[in-house]
Amino acid sequence: MTTRDEITAFAHDWIDDNEGWLGEFEQEIWDYAEPAWREYRSAEAYVDLLREEGFDVEEGSGGMPTAFAAEWGEGDPVLATYAEYDAVPANSQQRVPHEAPREGLHPYAAGHTDPHSVLGVGSLGGARAAKAAMAEFDLDGTIRFFGEPAEKVCGSKPVHAAKGYFDDIDATVCYHPFAQNTVEYETYCGSYWSVVFTFEADRPEEWASPDLIPSESVHATARSPGAIDAVGMMYTSTKYTKEAMFPHTGSWTVNEYIMNAGQKTSDNLVPRIAQIQYCWRSPTLEIQERIHEILRANARHAARIADCSVSERVVTKTRIGLPNTELADLAYENMAAVGEPRVDEAAREFGREVQANLGLDPMDEPFQPEAERLVPPEEHEAKKRENLPDWQRNFTSDDYVDYSWHAPTARIYTGRPRLQPPTPDYSYPEWAYNALGGVPEVTHPGMFLASKTIAGTFLDLLADTDRLAAAQAEFEERTGGGVGGEDWVPPLLEADFAPPTDLPWPEYVETPRGRQWSLATPTHGFGERLAGSDGSTGNHG
Repeated sequence: MTTRDEITAFAHDWIDDNEGWLGEFEQEIWDYAEPAWREYRSAEAYVDLLREEGFDVEEGSGGMPTAFAAEWGEGDPVLATYAEYDAVPANSQQRVPHEAPREGLHPYAAGHTDPHSVLGVGSLGGARAAKAAMAEFDLDGTIRFFGEPAEKVCGSKPVHAAKGYFDDIDATVCYHPFAQNTVEYETYCGSYWSVVFTFEADRPEEWASPDLIPSESVHATARSPGAIDAVGMMYTSTKYTKEAMFPHTGSWTVNEYIMNAGQKTSDNLVPRIAQIQYCWRSPTLEIQERIHEILRANARHAARIADCSVSERVVTKTRIGLPNTELADLAYENMAAVGEPRVDEAAREFGREVQANLGLDPMDEPFQPEAERLVPPEEHEAKKRENLPDWQRNFTSDDYVDYSWHAPTARIYTGRPRLQPPTPDYSYPEWAYNALGGVPEVTHPGMFLASKTIAGTFLDLLADTDRLAAAQAEFEERTGGGVGGEDWVPPLLEADFAPPTDLPWPEYVETPRGRQWSLATPTHGFGERLAGSDGSTGNHG
């Protein structure tokens, strides 16, 4: 009779034997560097690969062009994981040890930060290895592998949840690169909501009678304030009211992004349209709702002052995370069975080159040690809670939380090496962090630890019905009866929610000048830099 250890060893060996093409695929996704809702090449690459690997794949799942839902196997249990693959605007960087945005594009094009390329392929390797073991040992069960775009705006998972894609899942194991190797325990991520306010100057000709300033020139008449002024006042008033929304505890944040500002009007004509996106994070849904009310009030007032109408488009609403310590313990057991990831001398040498190029003395051990040690979930939990108030049960944000309300969910982290600072007050520039994320010698040891952890956890859930039952019993208790229970929180979006893929998100465009970022490549730079305008703090060497 085949033992669980033998089945898991088979899956681990499969990952070792397939590191080559998995690693190449991760680098392919890193090179695409496509931002939220615009990950066309990345999604297509995943769909093609999964079909080649024998999965049934639904493209464009949930009405999202760059999402997918893949499945392999038959029967229960249904085990899920997912890929993310969106990059972040203004983080363009080559995989070189000096600052170098990608050539031929605007310097503020997108680049991977976390990186999601590693996240996605780490999960893919785990799902694919579990599939190989299930086929080899004739194990019943179903693997679901989702493509989740737009994580940076927490976009897709609430949509999949609202449209029923998670309804029959029995357990989910998800992954994210991190500073250390551990599993989330009690303090899961909080909630993230986002809306776009669109201001329109609908009837600027009614702002003032043309008789007030007699002139034959339309440009000399009184001009309605218009949409740019509305966004300006919305921006400013929210900065003021943000100070009074809540005490500065609980780690809530409100951030904004001006998507559109007057369609480049620079004349004595009324800017007709402008759009501003707000996102806000907090540890409770009650705080989220109150912040939403304040933002709506500010938008109405700004619109009235600027002679505009205002519309609101929801981008996303996530729930808070629901922990499951039974599944977390099982995932950590599988991580510990694999052991700490180790980076090699090539990775260390790259780190030293970064340090040298920043004018620092290269270190024998350039990376912080946390990426090469295992941290038990309870230890990770205690460290996280050191600076949190007792009442706060959730911290930061990520849309994986929407999986956690439909089945027991474990979130694993594996080490993504970070450079050691030469002094406690030193901060490395962002380009260095992003460059390291593209170097396989740096990121792949942690990525393959994630693959083996996911595969082993899946196989344990298939082979040991008691472990799955224990995780599901905890889920039932925390929700007051499971899905639909008295403490269960349903999806915050409606089933007919239209994903906001039609909004003007940053993206790559094809032009007569070739493939470019949505901001044209500045072939002659940005002009003369004004003296005294450097706002840096000078702590980068």
